[in-house]
Amino acid sequence: MQLQDVMKHIPRKRFGQNFLVSEGIIRRIVDAIAPQRPDHLVEIGPGLGALTEPLLAGLDHLHVIEIDRDLIAGLHERFPPEKVTIHEGDALAFDFGKLGNDLRVVGNLPYNISTPLLFHLAGFVSKVRDMHFMLQKEVVDRMVADPGGSEFGRLSVMLQYRFHMERLFIVPPGAFNPAPKVDSAIVRMMPKPASDLQARDEAMLQKVVTSAFSQRRKMLRNTLREIVSEEALLALGIKPTARAEELGVDDYVRIANKLVDAQENSAITGA
Repeated sequence: MQLQDVMKHIPRKRFGQNFLVSEGIIRRIVDAIAPQRPDHLVEIGPGLGALTEPLLAGLDHLHVIEIDRDLIAGLHERFPPEKVTIHEGDALAFDFGKLGNDLRVVGNLPYNISTPLLFHLAGFVSKVRDMHFMLQKEVVDRMVADPGGSEFGRLSVMLQYRFHMERLFIVPPGAFNPAPKVDSAIVRMMPKPASDLQARDEAMLQKVVTSAFSQRRKMLRNTLREIVSEEALLALGIKPTARAEELGVDDYVRIANKLVDAQENSAITGA
């Protein structure tokens, strides 16, 4: 039934639609999520319901967020409102906080909005128990990358600051219709406890990380010179000649906290 539905619906490029049709992959994803009856689960982009139906088999109720009105009509036909609440709209603008606490968020995320959507979701980390997503493998590799390599970047730092992440398995293009030109991967994201989040000002952390990776080939003394001195970096045990990918998440947190300290001292002294 899923494949027949795919053939009837013309995938829309502007929504980044690639529909999952592999029953084996669907089972592996649902097994990884392991839904339990009372779970507060939210699915982003249910599409034709390939994941929705098997997820719902293990749940009392499910929230879904869908932007395509044609697909929404099909979801209304298939699933009763007492079992599935359908939120029509763009997940990038959706207020996940209104759905309550202890959320379990899942989805086959459109490749064209995956990075901004991950940053949007990170803003609701206090409301989330865990997240399981299918993303372009290249994006997942960046998310879980270790410092020192070319894949380690702004996305790595900002997500690793807030989450424990694990790449679970790779999904080949043939699992979709239409087949994308790249491999996908499933990632599990577990929010870190608040006690682990040591940045005193996350906006400052974001500023430091964005500046550091703005020109990857340049040294920190160049990319960060507008916001932190070489002397301050040396005082933190960080080489001004290092490049952005050579620093770990904790290094960026220490730089950001140093800048917050400097701002507060300046305010106190009136300097």
